[in-house]
Amino acid sequence: MQQDISVQLTRLQNDLLELSHIGYDPESKGVFRLGFSEADMEARRWLIKKFEDEGFSAHMDQAGNIIGKMKAGQTGPVVAMGSHIDSVPAGGMFDGTLGVLAGLECMRVIRDAGLECEFPLEVYAFAEEEGRFGGMMGVQAIVGELNPHWLENAHDATHVFLKDEMQRAGLKAFEALDARVDPKHFHAFLELHIEQGPVLERIKKPIGVVEAISGVYKWLVRLIGEANHAGTAPMDMRSDAFMGLADFAHEIPRIIDEDGSDKSRLTVGRVELKPGYAHTVPGEAEFTLVGRDTDPQTMRNLADSCRRVLSAIARKHNLMFEFEQMSWLEPQAMSDKVIKSFCNQAEKLGLNYEVMPSGAGHDAQYMAKITPTGMIFVPSVAGISHSPDEWTHWQDVETGANLLLQTALEYAMGRGQKTED
Repeated sequence: MQQDISVQLTRLQNDLLELSHIGYDPESKGVFRLGFSEADMEARRWLIKKFEDEGFSAHMDQAGNIIGKMKAGQTGPVVAMGSHIDSVPAGGMFDGTLGVLAGLECMRVIRDAGLECEFPLEVYAFAEEEGRFGGMMGVQAIVGELNPHWLENAHDATHVFLKDEMQRAGLKAFEALDARVDPKHFHAFLELHIEQGPVLERIKKPIGVVEAISGVYKWLVRLIGEANHAGTAPMDMRSDAFMGLADFAHEIPRIIDEDGSDKSRLTVGRVELKPGYAHTVPGEAEFTLVGRDTDPQTMRNLADSCRRVLSAIARKHNLMFEFEQMSWLEPQAMSDKVIKSFCNQAEKLGLNYEVMPSGAGHDAQYMAKITPTGMIFVPSVAGISHSPDEWTHWQDVETGANLLLQTALEYAMGRGQKTED
């Protein structure tokens, strides 16, 4: 029976397209659903109604997570699926949303088939995954890794505080501490996601089975010099903050060569020069720095090297260097048994797959701390994500959703294994 059921692609397409209209910006043609923004909260209300219209149960917890259940009042252990529905500025329509809405579709298929599961299904749309305020706030609440100090002080790169944005959204930041779920509630967690990179398209495989997720650290860096007149300040007498940033950017390849690995990434993603006038030497450069690797020691080596290089550059240009560590997420391996389940089901479906690491962070890396967890990737056209040009072919969406369905069924029917060897 397990092989005789499959997702209805048209139904999943309609959900993805409908959700993509919430927060859509006609000018950039991108989606703006930043964590706890009005568009994000509208999308969460939409999702609750979508579950309820299907006859399922859904609610928002104290951290803003949406949890959909097959039946109201069901208890664990459960087979959980999901991802996130918030976005980066001018994001695409598949990042995160595919995993949530494919989970909903799996619930519909199993309901329509009249199957009774030993372990019921739940779908999670985790809040604030994209790290607007640093970290992955929603899933961190679920696994019990929030603390009052962080909730009080977390802010985004424009200095909007998390607690204020949550209050505007009708939530109380410190109540997010009560969103923790007992690990015994979960039998397994499965996440379907677009790859957000070019590997699967390049090797012409429709499925990636994730073996480990890179750790991520995010800094807010400031190089502080002295603003001055661009015409009268001699070049050799300036404390030009931009020159410090430019020098650091040139040092990034060397830092990775000496202290990183082939899986290392360092990215300066947002820059603000102050005072920001064409005829004024920048007195301050504020920028984000994000580092990634799948090995925790390599991550520490990269961070130490960045700190040393920035200190040396600051001395060279007569600048002050300071930074704030906004988040540090450790690398996380996926469950060997869930990986094996994905691979076995892919072979039964006749799918060619690649076992591969994830360079991006995902909710699954936190869920893996409390329950057997695995991730499936489907190809991203040209490897593009976090962009209006993000796209995944519908055939690949269907393929990934069917692999999610069959693996979820394996666990829901008690054929998957909860404990690790």
